[in-house]
Amino acid sequence: MSTELIITLSIIIFGVILFVRDYFTIDTTSIIIMALFIVTGILSPEEGFSGFNHPATITLGCIFVISGGIFNSGILDGLSYKIIKLAKTSYVVALVVFCGISSLFSAFINDTAVVALLLPIALTVCRETGIKPSMLLMPISFAALFGGTCTLIGTSTNILISSYATKYNVPEFGMFEFSVAALCLLIIGFLYMLFIAPLLLPKTKNTSEGLTKKAEKYITEIEVEPNCQEIDMLLHHTRLVKNFKVNVLSILRAGELKHQFSADTKIESGDILKIMVMPETLNRLLDIKGYKVSGTRRMKEAEEETESYNLHEVVIPFGSSLSGKSLKELNFRQQYKCSVIAIRQRGEIMYDKLSTTKLTEGDMLLLIGHAKEVNTLENDNLIVKLSEYEKKRTNYRKAIPAVLIGIGVILAATFHLTTILISAMIGALLMIVTGTLKPVEAYKAVEWKVIFMMAGVLSMGTALEKTGGAKQIAYFIQDNLGQYDAHITLSALFLVTVLSTNLISSKATAALMTPIVISLAAAMEISSRPFLVAVMFACSLTFMTPMSYPTNTMVYAPGNYKFSDFLKVGTPLNIIIWLAASFVIPYFFPF
Repeated sequence: MSTELIITLSIIIFGVILFVRDYFTIDTTSIIIMALFIVTGILSPEEGFSGFNHPATITLGCIFVISGGIFNSGILDGLSYKIIKLAKTSYVVALVVFCGISSLFSAFINDTAVVALLLPIALTVCRETGIKPSMLLMPISFAALFGGTCTLIGTSTNILISSYATKYNVPEFGMFEFSVAALCLLIIGFLYMLFIAPLLLPKTKNTSEGLTKKAEKYITEIEVEPNCQEIDMLLHHTRLVKNFKVNVLSILRAGELKHQFSADTKIESGDILKIMVMPETLNRLLDIKGYKVSGTRRMKEAEEETESYNLHEVVIPFGSSLSGKSLKELNFRQQYKCSVIAIRQRGEIMYDKLSTTKLTEGDMLLLIGHAKEVNTLENDNLIVKLSEYEKKRTNYRKAIPAVLIGIGVILAATFHLTTILISAMIGALLMIVTGTLKPVEAYKAVEWKVIFMMAGVLSMGTALEKTGGAKQIAYFIQDNLGQYDAHITLSALFLVTVLSTNLISSKATAALMTPIVISLAAAMEISSRPFLVAVMFACSLTFMTPMSYPTNTMVYAPGNYKFSDFLKVGTPLNIIIWLAASFVIPYFFPF
């Protein structure tokens, strides 16, 4: 084994540890790996940064813009009331309707955006019918994963593997080339979710309602008395904030209600402070002279005179720039004119020490603020609202060209009029030229986190190939599995890929496995296509953990799931799909 290969494998192992331990965000870890390959000389700067102009990266960016144009037109929202009306019939109907729509839309549109759209609609149905969100949200996420495998543009990993394979003289996959095989797995998955999953899914209460009601118990008002020693003191210097970690939500001063204030706001005599505080902390706080519990009448009267200032349950979606930062770092109250009064993170509900808590994708937040400000956060793709669903009006002037452009991109690639890269690029440009999207909206539609992540992880495959690592791993696999039938090898590769994707990013797994399976197919002197399809499917069909795929992360908090719930429901499904894929893929893609 050469020194370069040892360094390469060491960097990859280090990267896997970073992915698993979640020290940094996925995109940051990917760029760190890329930088290490360049610094150590394994890759030249041109080779290291080639991921940014890789066809897969550019194609994916264009697909994000096209998806954004379709979503912004409101055409999908126009179906919302019909979905709600159908889903309210019964739980089985709701399950079929939501899973069907989730899989159908995810075959052509970014799956995280589809789940973000369906989340508030599904929760609305749950509130009006009494269906437990935990019985519905996980199947919606799983259905999106199945739908994404049905077309070339269904997931970013499909695009990545297809584009990456062309570098090794493997013909690009067609738009619907693996659709029939994917549909077979989808049908099996649907039967599982319809007949088996309901027996395994937890019957937990609606998290958002429980979070709101519990939080309301911790909200109270205190009055600053004339003898208070902290009068004229800056808010963040007072014992309220410094010692008792009280979250001040609003200040009523001389009849005027203030929602927007900073840590440098001074406390004045007669102020009534609306605060979020734990009961035991409040008891200790009131032992201090100068503060007393105030009646709520004056505060309520002031709130009724102002614009609606309410509680809103939201979730942080994949790609949100809020992820990885604390409320203090974001200067959240001043920048977004809202206050966070509770966070549900990885199953734990927090009401204090919120300002220093690092936010992560999938976190559920309880905000207090004006509806206008919360809508702004959602429009900037920073949050997804859960507390209520507001139907957007369909703008047919934008909807018609958006749909036609989307269909044109699919047809052009399907009938091989041009490559998916060219058709997607033209489609993205047409979205802007026709006025369907403004340039600034197109920038917002791109999930830059995914773009940087993909550019970074591509360097792993490039380094493996350049140092000969891919061939050596392929020969090792052939030596150990060569005596078995190719079907056994494919089955083993599918299983390894599924397990890897549940631990690290699907993109990272795809970037690592693609050059390996191509080298393996060459060594075995068989077609690489069935192996590549196996990697595609295995990278997307990961159900065992809430962190294995962004859509799983998004439903984790709203569904009030535990980590063990995904293991209990997702593991049997992954085993079934693994066994089914071992027969389905070779049938449609012979060796």
